[in-house]
Amino acid sequence: MNTSNTTVDPSIFKAYDVRGVYGETLHAETAYRIGRAAAQYLKVPEIAVGRDMRVSSPQIAEALIRGISDQGVNVIDLGQITTDGLYFAVGKFKYAAGAMVTASHNPGKYNGIKFCRAEAFPISLDTGLGDIRDLAVSGNFAESEKKGEITQRDVIDDYVQHALTFIDVKKLKPLKVVIDAGNGMSGLIMPRVFKHLPCELVPLYFELDGTFPNHPASPIEPENMVDVQKKVREVGADVGAAFDGDADRMFPVDEHGNLVDGSMVTLAVTNSLLQKQPGSTILYNLIVSKSVPELIEKLGGKGLRTRVGHSFIKADMRQANGIFGGEHSGHFYFRDNWFADSGLIALLIMLELISVEDKPLSEIIKPLDHWVRSGEINSTVTDTKSKLQALEEHFGNKANSVDKLDGLTFDFGDWWFNVRPSNTEPLLRLNVEAKEQAQLEQKRDEVLAFIRS
Repeated sequence: MNTSNTTVDPSIFKAYDVRGVYGETLHAETAYRIGRAAAQYLKVPEIAVGRDMRVSSPQIAEALIRGISDQGVNVIDLGQITTDGLYFAVGKFKYAAGAMVTASHNPGKYNGIKFCRAEAFPISLDTGLGDIRDLAVSGNFAESEKKGEITQRDVIDDYVQHALTFIDVKKLKPLKVVIDAGNGMSGLIMPRVFKHLPCELVPLYFELDGTFPNHPASPIEPENMVDVQKKVREVGADVGAAFDGDADRMFPVDEHGNLVDGSMVTLAVTNSLLQKQPGSTILYNLIVSKSVPELIEKLGGKGLRTRVGHSFIKADMRQANGIFGGEHSGHFYFRDNWFADSGLIALLIMLELISVEDKPLSEIIKPLDHWVRSGEINSTVTDTKSKLQALEEHFGNKANSVDKLDGLTFDFGDWWFNVRPSNTEPLLRLNVEAKEQAQLEQKRDEVLAFIRS
């Protein structure tokens, strides 16, 4: 039966989650209907629900929980938690599904919902989110004879204990660590983590505040890293890190306050894990630095290159039983964390590596990194398909190899580039890597000029 006159805007259902502006495209009533739709579609006994610190999150979570319960499904209400904490809870306590109320790194007016199945398996548009959307839009819900029960549970300390199993805490040195929570969820969890470590925590913006009064909780933009860089230099810290709003992504800063990109985190974590578990399989997406596969080969591991995007890398990791997967975007995945991503676990492994190697982070990375990178550069293109075709015709014959795993990757030996279309906008995303800075700049400008012509 149809429950309400509220219309659900189907455009809020994105490739990997629900995302919209609260009070415009996303309302409490929308969340209620999404809750009913998810409960009916997933056919599970219970769904664990967590939420971030956004101003609208209590309203969205309450409505979502009510919808799930009205559909006859039990709810485990985890309260405020990080997204990786929700994934942990679903995996550890064998919940049949999870829903996280968050808009991750988006500005404060946004909110959304991320869903996963048992063992933290992500639900994307083509693995169930599209069906949940259609049900929520239609409002054709079966009536349930009884409501589901709602129980509260705090799992944060359990999650902290789990994350600590990835390192030997006794090996940690008394490092000084700056953490910029950006008023996001890492402000809740970090004090609980650091009380188990011999390290000194220097907190920045730990007050949970969904209006983001200091800067957006989106550390992939360099301007949002300025405060943590400055603080590391100011206090003479050994390392710093900023987290996004729901705290599943982590962006470090070395002892000089210089940015350490996702490729280099992948490199550092790979270095640590392959020394502990030789011969293991490590996954990396195709725009991660070539330094990563070079190191995997050198340390005798098995490298597996994958498409960009968490649903691809998680699926490939499960299939290959990879112990770790890294992406340029600050997502780091661990087999022993139900193949889910965790910025916290990646940070702990880096602290252990700095302690064990007894070297600053910059000196650990320097001898392993033999390339220079452009970072991701977006260009608006009216027809992405024909532009990709033109790129292939222009550069294809000159390259040693061209592959189409994700967009187009052209490899010239001493430099390479990948161009891939955005899922959601008329954009082409360019990544270039070369052996020398001057060559990088010249090739980057050459490719960009062609894309933008």
